[in-house]
Amino acid sequence: MSLAPVETAAASSDDAAVAWLRSPEAIRARCGELFALARDGRSTHFRYRPERLEGAADLVLTVIRESYPDLAVPYHSRWRHFEFDGMDRWAGLSAMLDDADAAERARARFDLAVVSVLLDAGAGPDWSYRETAAGLVHRRSEGLAVASLDMFAAGRFSSDPDSPVRADADALAGIDNSIIAESFQVSTENPLVGLEGRAGLMRRLGGALRAKPRVFAAEAPRIGNLYDYLAGQAQDVVLPARRILEALLDAFEDIWPGRIAIGGRNLGDVWRHSAIRAEGPTDGLVPFHKLSQWLSYSLVEPLEEAGIRVTGLDEMTGLAEYRNGGLFMDMGVIEPRDPGLVSRPLAIDAEPVVEWRALTVCLLDETAALIRDKLGLDAESLPLAKVLEGGTWAAGRRIAREKRADGGPPLTIASDGTVF
Repeated sequence: MSLAPVETAAASSDDAAVAWLRSPEAIRARCGELFALARDGRSTHFRYRPERLEGAADLVLTVIRESYPDLAVPYHSRWRHFEFDGMDRWAGLSAMLDDADAAERARARFDLAVVSVLLDAGAGPDWSYRETAAGLVHRRSEGLAVASLDMFAAGRFSSDPDSPVRADADALAGIDNSIIAESFQVSTENPLVGLEGRAGLMRRLGGALRAKPRVFAAEAPRIGNLYDYLAGQAQDVVLPARRILEALLDAFEDIWPGRIAIGGRNLGDVWRHSAIRAEGPTDGLVPFHKLSQWLSYSLVEPLEEAGIRVTGLDEMTGLAEYRNGGLFMDMGVIEPRDPGLVSRPLAIDAEPVVEWRALTVCLLDETAALIRDKLGLDAESLPLAKVLEGGTWAAGRRIAREKRADGGPPLTIASDGTVF
């Protein structure tokens, strides 16, 4: 049965709205609306102190020069969290792929990057992970990275005992709370924020692989087949970065729990703010796609190692998360209008959180421009993905440790384990 004209027009309008909300342009546009209010002194929840932005940029530049004196800054990606303490953990694991060709190595790196990034959302202040092989204890992002890498190496994401270094639909669909708890060393004394959310996310990820055979293959669907899908879109072995983000947001649209939807399509990391007014289904909506953009950055290196050049990386936005956002709050660039905001837990969809994240996206662009100007570099030689790594994320962590004993963010977010 064909749709009536009105129904067809509505479906078309919904599809166009979803496509726009998934674009970097939409992120910058909607975040920019809230930033403009802050610049004009009309922000609901924050005061903007532009005279303090240069101080924040100087701190970031100091951190970059300390960590990368030659300015050879890598991308902000999951791979950095496998390399700290003088150890390249991926290099050790990749020895299992010595006989694999370039495409299979890329598939395995896609497998690992996706599950590791999606398991990364904030661990909370009381969790840690003991890396048995190295005899080290890690917390927060590094702990989550090593835990997910060890879980991957143990074949917990593979349903094929003869091919453990992979992540496929059958294995992902069977991941429950107990598997995450065991793999991440969770106990009453070592609690992990959002444990149930992470396990649920993995199961929904398995369902997403089965639901998108054109991306992940009809038989034995695995995450790594996304590499072949993206490689097929490259023109003369060149792939625009935005194609990575578009593919991820389409392929994984159903994995996010209880989120806003348009026309039955889950929007993911998109939230409401009363100051955003627009005609049509995007009214009130502010997109961020933090994890999906970080995952996009994390897939660049596997693609480049396989011989595909990724372009237009600076079209992507900065990541609206608590290290970057914390940098600007802790440096006084933005101040809460309500002093009590810092002392109470906030839901991820609370308007102050949405506004904080939106200001973060715009302030990252402003900071990147200041740093490039100070270094005499352009966006091609120092893209935003490198400013983040060099960078704003590390500077945000440094000042958080100076300001608070637990090194946590300035705002307390009640996370479900799938956003921060």
